[in-house]
Amino acid sequence: MSAMAIFRQRLDYTRLTHMYRIVLACKGVPADVGAVAARDITEEFTHRPWHHNVRCEWDGSRLILQAENDYDSNGLALLDEFSDAISASITDGFEGGIDVVSVSPVPPDATHPPNQ
Repeated sequence: MSAMAIFRQRLDYTRLTHMYRIVLACKGVPADVGAVAARDITEEFTHRPWHHNVRCEWDGSRLILQAENDYDSNGLALLDEFSDAISASITDGFEGGIDVVSVSPVPPDATHPPNQ
């Protein structure tokens, strides 16, 4: 457990800011690299602790990224980071695009463990 987690636990920390659950989809990803890219991108986001509950999945035609944070009310900051992670993971490049599927508030009583 991190020092911050222990500190929050000892103080019975209550989140005062809004959290957003953001879902993005990237279309046009070559089918032969989609599953590996999803794993690579999920791992990459473990190094970005400002995002919580991050997962990237390959649905057979799109990369779907879901994450939560406390600052991105329109999903565009996450979209920018997703684009960077895709570029690092899929080095051959491709013609595609990323869409914001949804941005929704996370209930205040939900817990947000750090990325694992």
